[in-house]
Amino acid sequence: MTGIRASILLVVVAGVLFGTAGTAQSLGPTSAAPIAVGILRIQVGALALLAVMPLLGASRRRLPALWRRPQILVTAVAAALYQPCFFGAVSSVGVALGTLVAVGSEPVFAGLLGWVALHHRPTPSWLVATAIAVAGLALRSVGRLEGGGDLVGLVPALGAGLCSACYTVAAKHQLDRDATAIEVPAASFVLGGLLLAPLLLGQPLAWVASASGIALVGYLGIATMALANVVLARGIHGLPPGPAATLMLTDPVVATLLGVVVLGETLTPLAGLGVGLVLAGLVLQGLVVARSEPNDLEPAPVL
Repeated sequence: MTGIRASILLVVVAGVLFGTAGTAQSLGPTSAAPIAVGILRIQVGALALLAVMPLLGASRRRLPALWRRPQILVTAVAAALYQPCFFGAVSSVGVALGTLVAVGSEPVFAGLLGWVALHHRPTPSWLVATAIAVAGLALRSVGRLEGGGDLVGLVPALGAGLCSACYTVAAKHQLDRDATAIEVPAASFVLGGLLLAPLLLGQPLAWVASASGIALVGYLGIATMALANVVLARGIHGLPPGPAATLMLTDPVVATLLGVVVLGETLTPLAGLGVGLVLAGLVLQGLVVARSEPNDLEPAPVL
């Protein structure tokens, strides 16, 4: 398998792992507050990465030096701010609309930021693939846009998409320098988890002591934060930010399928068409990137 194809596969695998988070949360304690879940997810992910760094040939002593780099500060703040932005949007405009705007805006932001910061110029094929996938995501959400709340809630949803894109672009820059696929998320989540720690003071946490609470936090932190982001970092090292973010739309596809299979949700014909369009956009993006020359994909970083 070529380096480009391996990168595509790794980003898709990361998207699959991210896509299991919603189902895991649905199966967890009903008293688990979403914001507390998000904060603990980062903190447990950080602890997991710190624990395995020596086993993977990485040194914790590198983290203080990484924290002095502006791009790592960006990844840490982006990872921290994503949680209140996303969950604030969900509570204001509903799960479907909040998720649609947050996830759907990420590839657009990542493509534009990658163009400005790293000189990865958006291509017509990326624009087409992203448009198809985002249109499919919108169709998937038709009939589920329960909202009705204040549409100002779309602002934090866009903020969540921007945070995710900032993380991807800043992480990409550091990976193209000398940081490793475990150092970037470890440095980001340790600092991001510390920034969010004060928010836990006002959150109900009794549910964490239950068996299901421990399982939920453990799975989200280890599988969908630590492992998923290490896999993602290895993948985006060989891809431009825009196409990588588009391929990450595997996340809502997996979330939809798990909702049907595990949670017993129904999928309307229109929503099924939407999922098909998202898959078509992902396949198109994957084929285009796989057939590209490495030099076309990876201009020298300029940030």
